[in-house]
Amino acid sequence: MLTELIVLSSLLSLIFALNKLSYVLLKRRILRQGHWDLNICCGNTDVGRVNADIVQHNPDIPNFVKIENIYRLPFSNLQFERVLCSHTLEHVDDPLRFNQELRRVGKSVHYILPPLWDIAAVCNLLEHKWIFLTLKKEHTRVPYYFNLPFSRPLQRRFRQRVRA
Repeated sequence: MLTELIVLSSLLSLIFALNKLSYVLLKRRILRQGHWDLNICCGNTDVGRVNADIVQHNPDIPNFVKIENIYRLPFSNLQFERVLCSHTLEHVDDPLRFNQELRRVGKSVHYILPPLWDIAAVCNLLEHKWIFLTLKKEHTRVPYYFNLPFSRPLQRRFRQRVRA
């Protein structure tokens, strides 16, 4: 019994460490890579000339634009040179449609996604809808993906949903 607890504790520590590496350290490194003209679905992160989201999580985020519909962004065609979309595709109903809209407004679109080795993020049943088949953190194209099993019924039952 004690051996099983030690193994479980070690496994949970590894999962937590991988999530921290992915979500904090690697994401921070990507955010610092350069200037982003549009930071779409910015949350609490100010790294864009324009920071946009469906909810204003932080009133101190500068140059904030509230988005009513992520599939019809209020921007001109190719208005932005570089678009950052961090930890968003795994939440949206239609990743390819959202990608199409981001490519309409931006010349270069960069996605930050949870890689498969970040098990805690990949298997987040209460928030994520998709698993992306990737070991990398940053992408300029949408990787192959599939439904996260059991996520939709759990989200309908236990989570308040904000629709965009």
